[in-house]
Amino acid sequence: MLNRRSFLFRFAFAGTAISLVAGLGMTAANAEGLKIGFSQVTLQSPFYVQLKTGAEAAAKAGGDTLVFLDANGDVSKQNNDIQDLITQGVNALIINPVNPDAVVPSLEAAVAAGIPVITVDRSVNGKGVTAHVGRDNKNMGKLVGEAVVARLKADGVEKAKIIEIQGDAGGAVMMDRRDGFHSAIEGSGHTIVEGPYAEYIRANAVTAMQDLLQANPDVKVIYAHNDDMALGALQVLKENNRSDVLVAGVDGLSEALTIIADGGNYIGSALNDPKYLGDVTIQVAREAAAKKPVSSFVDAGTALVTSKNVADFPRAGLFAEYRPHVLGQ
Repeated sequence: MLNRRSFLFRFAFAGTAISLVAGLGMTAANAEGLKIGFSQVTLQSPFYVQLKTGAEAAAKAGGDTLVFLDANGDVSKQNNDIQDLITQGVNALIINPVNPDAVVPSLEAAVAAGIPVITVDRSVNGKGVTAHVGRDNKNMGKLVGEAVVARLKADGVEKAKIIEIQGDAGGAVMMDRRDGFHSAIEGSGHTIVEGPYAEYIRANAVTAMQDLLQANPDVKVIYAHNDDMALGALQVLKENNRSDVLVAGVDGLSEALTIIADGGNYIGSALNDPKYLGDVTIQVAREAAAKKPVSSFVDAGTALVTSKNVADFPRAGLFAEYRPHVLGQ
């Protein structure tokens, strides 16, 4: 049952949405340049900064205007930001939610206003989303897990202890990267020790790894839910002269790929180019605004990187570049 505050919030949104419907009579297909709204969860992460950069470049290249608002991790601010974007009469709305449930009233208001909603990276637990643009994080975890199993087999290591440094508690990306990795390890005879949630932050992983190494001197592999945390773990391993411990991560951070290319104990990562994710999201927003059919899930693609193929992926930017053909490009 809705409390009074929630009811008033939804009522206010709905009223704004209804008043906007008449003003959105001209279809996006007839507009000279689209106005696309983008409500971003935060800019405190390098990944999300690059996601914004990719979206901005794609919008500019197509002659569209991108109205970008940063929620800074605040659910209330994000709902207010989305209300603002609806009021501005955007032709399409991109949401990367702070919380998949708390943003639902905003989603409903946008749908009532006839604005197509595209979620990116993180999905929303509500009806009315036109498309979700992201990557198969479960597959990313699985690819890395398979690489770990293969390397341990090649090294003749059996019944290895694997420590997992996790992302954010309860996060969809965290759970997928965990579950995919676990599925690859299952039946291999190796054991996974689930470590703490380090929130995808390197400094947090450094602190966690110091304690984990003391408690688990027999560890053979560190798997982190992103490369930034994996690099933090690698730092601690180097400080303790533990080059015997293998390390693997996710996201394709260029710094990680450079280490992979040098050989050694950082054995792999799964690519997650944020600029390309932003590019694809703008393309999907254009299609949706023009009332063209779009897939409910658009996979921007990933690939496993090891020392064998690392040279195939440009890494001049913060993240390695990976631009597979999407949407018939």
